[in-house]
Amino acid sequence: MMVVGLTGGIGSGKSEAARLFNMLGVPVIDTDAIAHLLTTPGQPALQEIVQAFGEHVLHADGSLNRARLRQRIFADADARKTLEGILHPMIRNETRNALARNTAFPYQVIMVPLLFETGAYAGMIDRSLAIDCDESLQIVRAMARSQLTETEVRAIMAAQCPRERRLELADDVITNDGTLADLEKQVREKHEKYIRLA
Repeated sequence: MMVVGLTGGIGSGKSEAARLFNMLGVPVIDTDAIAHLLTTPGQPALQEIVQAFGEHVLHADGSLNRARLRQRIFADADARKTLEGILHPMIRNETRNALARNTAFPYQVIMVPLLFETGAYAGMIDRSLAIDCDESLQIVRAMARSQLTETEVRAIMAAQCPRERRLELADDVITNDGTLADLEKQVREKHEKYIRLA
């Protein structure tokens, strides 16, 4: 069973590429979705986050105030490391469990925004695929999608692997500067390649 690690900077189109792979029948494990689930009320990760950062990272209903936590961790590298120390081992464990469940298809995709930054998935993946686009386009897309300011998007980009380094490290690259049809065509090409390799 081959595992492809899908990555890319904020606003590059990772989620759209993952959706297209999934439409082709490929099992896709989204580590962001796992992180979201792990930080819902009643989950141990949320309790650890509150212990580390205090009650002010919660909304009145007890759910995580993601915007407030995001501001904190992108302003403070130590806070980001603390959060990663809580979440990343739990996310990796859930990812391993999901990989073990999805064995019917020739290959699987794990979507990991910080694939190269953490290095923690190196033993789990066989190939890496970076979704790439012009940085100005990343900013426009991320602002439109997430209601973030340009300053917030740039702070997130600064915490991610530099674009040039990501392109050097990736086994495969999809350039997502064009239309959805262009992206779909490239996903299909990679899909056929991965079926052959698997």
